[in-house]
Amino acid sequence: MRIAVVHGFGAPGGEDEAVLDQVAALTRAGHEVRLVSVNGRGRGPLATLRAFGPDVVHVHNLYPAFGRAWVTEWTGPVVATLRHGPHRGSRFAALQFPWAPRGGLRQDPLLRRADRLVVLSEASRDACARAGLPRERLDVVPDFVPTLTEAEAGPEAAAEVGPEPAAEAGDAWVCAAPLAPERGVLELLRRWPAGERLDVVGAGPLEGRCRAAAPASVRMRGAVGRGELRRALPGYRGIVLPGRGARGAVPLVYAEALAAGLPVLAFEGAVASAVPRAVRSEGTGTVTTLDAHLPDALDVAAKIFPTLREHCRAVYAKRYGEAVWTERTECLYASLVA
Repeated sequence: MRIAVVHGFGAPGGEDEAVLDQVAALTRAGHEVRLVSVNGRGRGPLATLRAFGPDVVHVHNLYPAFGRAWVTEWTGPVVATLRHGPHRGSRFAALQFPWAPRGGLRQDPLLRRADRLVVLSEASRDACARAGLPRERLDVVPDFVPTLTEAEAGPEAAAEVGPEPAAEAGDAWVCAAPLAPERGVLELLRRWPAGERLDVVGAGPLEGRCRAAAPASVRMRGAVGRGELRRALPGYRGIVLPGRGARGAVPLVYAEALAAGLPVLAFEGAVASAVPRAVRSEGTGTVTTLDAHLPDALDVAAKIFPTLREHCRAVYAKRYGEAVWTERTECLYASLVA
């Protein structure tokens, strides 16, 4: 199958990595894939698409690289991935669609034109349906993370980010997230018990405030490469994901933790988030709130998490592995081409 993937790089979160992973997976599956992309603003993709002649066009992030009017001129099958769903107070949360027309989501050129809309979770599909998008055009296909190769998972890299060599294996927790207001890391550090070791991996506008709030038992590791983090994850006791706010899908680091057999401590807030919902439904850890007594929540997690490692790996293979993503995506494309 000939597949064109349209994506403007510079998207928020791990979207750029997810798109590159998907292009590589489709190529490995034997498809002819053309990535139509640009960093920053560029011309519309019509000329490139017409020259390539794809069986299906899959659109990811368009802002700010591409406009959306071109989709009305394309006559072939179109799939669009919606990574950030609508939430209270906004017609659409993502930079992907920051200028949604006054008529709402149903008047958006891409959303009207796309034959199928891919969302990353059941929570996102429910939110999009409530916002007015036809449920029959919404397909749940979670992002995947590729399995580390033997070279990437070599033992020489295990301590690059992880606990100090002198520390007992599994003695520390890890929190991997951008240091931004919606990720809840600052609130977590203000409540973190002084006797519990925690590595914080990430950077962002709140880095100075996070460093000031962190107790002595917390190490601020800054930004690290994706491969380095994934190699280090198995050496931790568990991963702490305090993100709050309405997010339509779990972050990629959730799937990366499961691939490493690392259970998740998620935090539930006033606004529903996909992470605690996934942890509960998939049985991959425990859920608490920032208002709860955090030492008690950590004690419970420390007792349960050693028994969940193999289960987490099984959930990764069944739901977030490359093979299951490729099969779901091929079925979706084939239904449109047929």
